[in-house]
Amino acid sequence: MSEVVVALGGNAILRHHEEGTAEDQLTHIRETSARLAEIIEAGHSLIVTHGNGPQVGDILLAYDLAKARLPPMPLDVCGAESQGMLGYMFQRCMDQEFVARGVDRPVVTLVTQVEVDPADAAFENPTKFIGPYYTAMEAGALRKDKGWVIREQSGKGFRRVVPSPQPKRILELDSIRTLFNAGAVVIAAGGGGIPISENGRGAITGVEAVIDKDHTSALLAQLMDADVLLILTDVERVALDFGKPTEREVSEFTVEQAREQLEAGQFPEGSMGPKIESCLRFVEGGGDRAIITSLERARDALDGKAGTTIHA
Repeated sequence: MSEVVVALGGNAILRHHEEGTAEDQLTHIRETSARLAEIIEAGHSLIVTHGNGPQVGDILLAYDLAKARLPPMPLDVCGAESQGMLGYMFQRCMDQEFVARGVDRPVVTLVTQVEVDPADAAFENPTKFIGPYYTAMEAGALRKDKGWVIREQSGKGFRRVVPSPQPKRILELDSIRTLFNAGAVVIAAGGGGIPISENGRGAITGVEAVIDKDHTSALLAQLMDADVLLILTDVERVALDFGKPTEREVSEFTVEQAREQLEAGQFPEGSMGPKIESCLRFVEGGGDRAIITSLERARDALDGKAGTTIHA
C-alpha cells in the first residue's frame, strides 16, 4: 500500500466561531483520529502535518495580555509551543483510537525546524496576519518600539504581519525517516515548521515568520519519497469558477491542466492556491499523485473514489 503524507486543514482541529477550549479541539481531533485510523487499517503508512494558526494566535494573545507579568516569547518559540500542544492531543486521541480498533502502531510527535532563506523575497513583503488586534495608537507604538510591520485588517483593527518564506530544508528529516521506517505514525512540521536560519557554521537562529503548511508538507513528502500527498480541507473536490453560476467540480487534473488553471487565476492565493501549488511541486518532484479532498472522504480519495487528484 501507499506511504502518505497527510496535511490536515484547520477544520480537523477547530471550527470557526468556537471558543477554542481544549475540549473543543480534542473533540475534533478525536474525529480526525478516527479518519486517520481508517487509512491505517486500509494498509497505508502515515506522516501527519497540521496547521496551527488559531493556536499560535491564542498563545500570542495570552502573552500580550500578561505582558506586565510575563516576558513575551518570540514567534518561533510560540510555534514550538503549539507543535507540542497539538502533537500531544493527536498522540492521546490516536493512541485511544488505535487501541479501540486493535491497531498496533506507535504515534510520535517531533518538534520540527524548517530552514528558510533570509534573502527570500517574502521578507520584503510580509503578508501573513498573526496575533491580536490593536488600536491605531497601539499599532503606532509597536511599530516604533519593536519594528513590527502592522497593517489594518478588514476594518477589524490593526494586526502584525510577518513574512511567509518558502521552506528550504527540514532539519529533523533523518529522525522523521527513522521513526517512520520503524512503523510509527509521525506527527511533524506542525504549522509548516518552526522557521529558522543557519549561518553555514552550524549556528541556528529562530526567524519571525510563518511557513505555509502545505508547502512544507509537499517538501516533506518529496524528501520522504512518499507515494501520495493528501491535503485535507473543507471541500470534497476542487472547483473551477468557484462561486459563479458556471462552478463545476473537477475530479482529476494533469500537472499541465492544474498549472494552466492556476495561472489563469482560478485558485486564489488566500484559499486553494497554495494547495494546488504544493500538489504541483510534489508531483513535478517525482511524487506519484497528490490529492485534495475533505477529511470525511480521505480514505475514499486514496481509493480513487473521491477528491481531486493531480498526477503527472
